[in-house]
Amino acid sequence: MLSDIEIARTAKLKPINEIAKELGLKEEDLKNYGKYIAKVSHKLAESLPQKGKLIIVTAMTPTPAGEGKTTTSISLSMALNKLGYKSIVTLREPSLGPVFGIKGGAAGGGYAQVLPMEDINLHFTGDIHAVSAAHNLISAMIDSHIRFDNELNIDVTRITWPRTIDMNDRALREIVIGLGGHANGYPRQDRFVITAASEIMAILCLSKDLMDLKKRVGNVVVGWSKDGKPVTVHELGIEGAVAVLLKDAINPNLVQTIENTPAFVHGGPFANIAHGTNSIIATKLALGLAEYVVTETGFGSDLGAEKFFDFVAPTAGFKPAVAVIVATIRAMKYHGGMPLKDISQENLQALEKGMENLKVHIENVKKYGLPVVVALNRFASDTDREISYVLEAVKSFGAEVALNEGFAKGSEGALDLARKVVEVTDESKFKPLVDLGLPVKEKLQILAREIYRAKEVVFTKEALEDLKKLEKVGYGNLPVIVAKTQYSLSDDPTKLGAPKDHTFTVREFLLSAGAGFVVAVSGEIMLMPGLNKRPNALNIDIDENGNIVGLS
Repeated sequence: MLSDIEIARTAKLKPINEIAKELGLKEEDLKNYGKYIAKVSHKLAESLPQKGKLIIVTAMTPTPAGEGKTTTSISLSMALNKLGYKSIVTLREPSLGPVFGIKGGAAGGGYAQVLPMEDINLHFTGDIHAVSAAHNLISAMIDSHIRFDNELNIDVTRITWPRTIDMNDRALREIVIGLGGHANGYPRQDRFVITAASEIMAILCLSKDLMDLKKRVGNVVVGWSKDGKPVTVHELGIEGAVAVLLKDAINPNLVQTIENTPAFVHGGPFANIAHGTNSIIATKLALGLAEYVVTETGFGSDLGAEKFFDFVAPTAGFKPAVAVIVATIRAMKYHGGMPLKDISQENLQALEKGMENLKVHIENVKKYGLPVVVALNRFASDTDREISYVLEAVKSFGAEVALNEGFAKGSEGALDLARKVVEVTDESKFKPLVDLGLPVKEKLQILAREIYRAKEVVFTKEALEDLKKLEKVGYGNLPVIVAKTQYSLSDDPTKLGAPKDHTFTVREFLLSAGAGFVVAVSGEIMLMPGLNKRPNALNIDIDENGNIVGLS
């Protein structure tokens, strides 16, 4: 079987200017990055009427290897085009951390890829590097300000702004900086987060234009003064400099799929530690250019989809038309108690038990008034008996279902899925589940009860102290983004299937005032991932002709 890279190299790509022209874009709207990549001016997003219907792709709780959500998003958009509709897929940019870590690239796979995949999975147009530089400019300015008189009276023990790098590196989770004497500043404890967890990444993906971005950056709280007041980037006087570093990154990246369907790949916040979807600008731009826009949200309905429905959609004014839930037989067997090493074997008993996880995700999405179509991603190990069982069972859950073979067949493998999606888009009665104006505690109680199926929410002493401080300075009613494990509906990755009546523990709150939300950190979730014993970096290589292998 051909690798993803080998399949990608068989594609007949169109010049990106031709793709842009077919969308109705003009040459002056573009900034080319070679023959097959272009940035499109973010200013167009506000000027175009929002005519398209928005399709949200989410998933059941995944196995560690993922269930093919990006592949489904790409194949669905290609299938919609094959049926005669005008469709665009909008995706997040891959982070180098996972590319070289456990999961590999994030540009789809098989015959459902966005191309050129090597560029997209690596440095692309430099957006993530720009976010890292912008973030670290703030970090450098904080320590410089303290070194030279500290006019803002910053308490060095209460600096909340970390540093960032786009790589999995556990050694940087907790560090000490400023060693080497007075000339190097004051020694203090610090930490790194991966760039996808940076508040600057969130701001980039939530801003409507460059001036909105600059304002949001100015609102970022970097720490607290000795008299208990928040210290902002605006007070440091560098929101303009940060915006300069992001002036190109704010423009969405236009590429194409293996079948020449247009794709915007822009922004990259993780869904387990941030809000988990591509930029609002890219999605708005797509909605102004296409009839159907397919947008992927990270991980399951309890993470990326919930955050999209309760936070991103109200922020941007989006009204989703339908939700596609990606499911796999192997994930259901895994949640039914089968070890990962055995999930290629037929086991209807484990499959039946594990389907309870999918059922919860269907129920979750329906609470937002959205029609649901389950995309059953087919793997080579799936048996006919297992497939038939799932297709019948999903119907009993009150959802449409389609077998998706986009990985192996491209758009041809997703035509049934596309037809069923189109059929139900007019049934949407979308409404967020959580009122944005509620206090933080009440928001968390709703999410825990309705989405995570918990009995109660418990706050650690540290979390209660964090919340009290936020409430005191006027941040107590901000929207909540929950950082939690992607491997369980609960906050415990070992609780597979459909756990209920568990205790959901919030251990700390992190303020993202510029992005406009509070992060509630639960369980053992890390904001800086680490590499595993045999990361994907060991598989990646390049030959004397510049050909890359192992990137998938």
